[in-house]
Amino acid sequence: MDDPPLDYYETLQISPNAEPETVHRVYRMLAQRFHPDNGETGNTTRFREVTEAYAVLSDPERRAQYDVAYQRQRQDRWRLVSAGAEAENDFAVEQFVRLTILEVLYTKRRVEPHESGLYIVDLEKMTGQPREHLEFTVWYLVQKKYIQRSDNALLVITADGVEYLEQNYRTNGRNRRLRAHND
Repeated sequence: MDDPPLDYYETLQISPNAEPETVHRVYRMLAQRFHPDNGETGNTTRFREVTEAYAVLSDPERRAQYDVAYQRQRQDRWRLVSAGAEAENDFAVEQFVRLTILEVLYTKRRVEPHESGLYIVDLEKMTGQPREHLEFTVWYLVQKKYIQRSDNALLVITADGVEYLEQNYRTNGRNRRLRAHND
């Protein structure tokens, strides 16, 4: 349980402070809604997730173990916020992340033109940035029309994004190489 695979509280749509009775009541409602036998709203995957979350959160010992890992994970996700507030070059870090995302999406479009998008979860893994921080970066890049979200939430680079990256790559690529060489 060092790294919880799912946010069980989010899965059950409850607060981490929820009482056992609330956990049970919400589980019964969601289990009924997502049960595979429910012809209208049945969803096997969601039912499994809800049942797994309930199994952990309804057992006091397992919930205590989960809560330790859950709190650690939440602290890790926000550690960059506190570090970012103290960083003198916060703007430089943000610009670096923007260019990294554009590079990744540029490469994805060039290498796999028919599957040229990535989900924000993929970018989270590739950049090591928490989703909460990437949301700002993605918002900015979408507003500038350098990337766009497809109908299925995939992020793809636009022609403006390609042009921007190519114009700024020489300077920033040189700076990256110097930084990597000095590290």
